Amino acid sequence: MMTDKKYMRRALSLAARGAGFVCPNPLVGAVVVKDGEIVGEGWHELFGGPHAEVNAIARAGEQARGADLYVNLEPCNHQGKTPPCTELIIRSGINKVVIGMKDPNPLVNGQGSSLLRQNGIEVHTGIMEKESRKLNEVFIKFITTHLPFVTFKYAMTIDGKIATVDNASRWITGEESRKIVHRLRSSISAVMVGVDTVIFDDPLLNIRLPGKRKISPLKVITDSQLRMPLEAKVLVNDPQLCLIATTEKADIKKILEIRRRGSQVLVCPAKDNRVDLPFLFEQLGKMDIAGVLLEGGSTLAFSALEEGLVDKVIAFVAPKILGGATAPTPVGGMGIPGMEGAINLRDLKVRKVGEDLMIEGYMVGK
Repeated sequence: MMTDKKYMRRALSLAARGAGFVCPNPLVGAVVVKDGEIVGEGWHELFGGPHAEVNAIARAGEQARGADLYVNLEPCNHQGKTPPCTELIIRSGINKVVIGMKDPNPLVNGQGSSLLRQNGIEVHTGIMEKESRKLNEVFIKFITTHLPFVTFKYAMTIDGKIATVDNASRWITGEESRKIVHRLRSSISAVMVGVDTVIFDDPLLNIRLPGKRKISPLKVITDSQLRMPLEAKVLVNDPQLCLIATTEKADIKKILEIRRRGSQVLVCPAKDNRVDLPFLFEQLGKMDIAGVLLEGGSTLAFSALEEGLVDKVIAFVAPKILGGATAPTPVGGMGIPGMEGAINLRDLKVRKVGEDLMIEGYMVGK
């Protein structure tokens, strides 16, 4: 068992390298082991490209015959953008396959393992399953519900403020925390903010990391009356990566002008005079947006939480105090009247990031 975990840990490490490059596909790593030595390894590197098993077996070559294969997700047995991995595994002469977790994709869902067993290959499943599920939490939600996995991320002072009384917000947290945010953006399909965030902060919502990276995520702005200025950075810098979710209250001339400049405009139903978020997220799912990083503002955050659309919360807390009764907080909206109605988190994890604290948790019931 310890040996299996050793090689599965390596497969998970390799799989993580595909973050931001393979969405909406899962993150998968594979390791070929023979006589106690790694003879081939690989990961799913690019959407539409070869799967992890293909890359690992190719690097192992003839040494794959009689070897063991470690993979964090059940090998596929159906024709997609690439041929079934199970066929390659069978042809290569692999002796044993150790799997982290069953693929929740209805097209696979245990059938890959069954086919391998039918062809005389020894199969073990559930090795480091918790870690495997954590790595692919976005994929699991998307493939089983066709809705994006939503992470609500925010930065605040220790007294719960996201800006000063005059809306100054740069920078609440330190450089280390901001780097993590950019890594989060680089691993996700879309970043979402409300129009007030665009008006007050004029953010780029892009990825600012050194070295090789994917293109910036889709920038989704909820703006029920299309109040955002045409000079906003998200519209000027990367118009083709910008989607404005609005309602029928929007000026049709402005809609046409934004579209002419290269951005998408999605006219959604209105709910409480705002964009209907369940409808919006359903449309994003249809666009193969597997994961959304919700970055504000406070009204949008409350609406998403109230609708039960948020799966995970990541809060960066800076050792600063701003005060001010009118200073904005991470979650606004109408609020919850009774403590019994509070939205609760589970599985909390806290770690220090520079001088800040990073708190991560999941919504109870999800």
